Amino acid sequence: QVQLVESGGGKVLAGGSLRLSCAASGRTFSSYAMGWFRQAPGKEREFVATMNWSGTITDYADSVKGRFTISRDNAKNTVYLQMNSLKPEDTAVYYCAARTVYARYRVDEYDYWGQGTQVTVSS
Repeated sequence: QVQLVESGGGKVLAGGSLRLSCAASGRTFSSYAMGWFRQAPGKEREFVATMNWSGTITDYADSVKGRFTISRDNAKNTVYLQMNSLKPEDTAVYYCAARTVYARYRVDEYDYWGQGTQVTVSS
């Protein structure tokens, strides 16, 4: 069982940056692949970024490539999402998620979810 708690959301002007954190409980964090997803009002939850258990494989949605970076610190049981050059269309609730070993892209491929953190980007 893994419990995930996101933090770091907030309000920022377009072009600004935020770093989201996701703290995980449990001693097996290093065996989990991690993902970030987001959900804007009236829209489905969508994939943002993923990283495999070792951190050697990462992938991003086209909409965030070159602007967002996923990373992890297994010693701290934490995964991060550095978000730069933010745009108003990045406004959403951001969720981290965990699954065993391999990075994946679909919501239904993840077993554990955090409660989400709101990111609001104004122009």
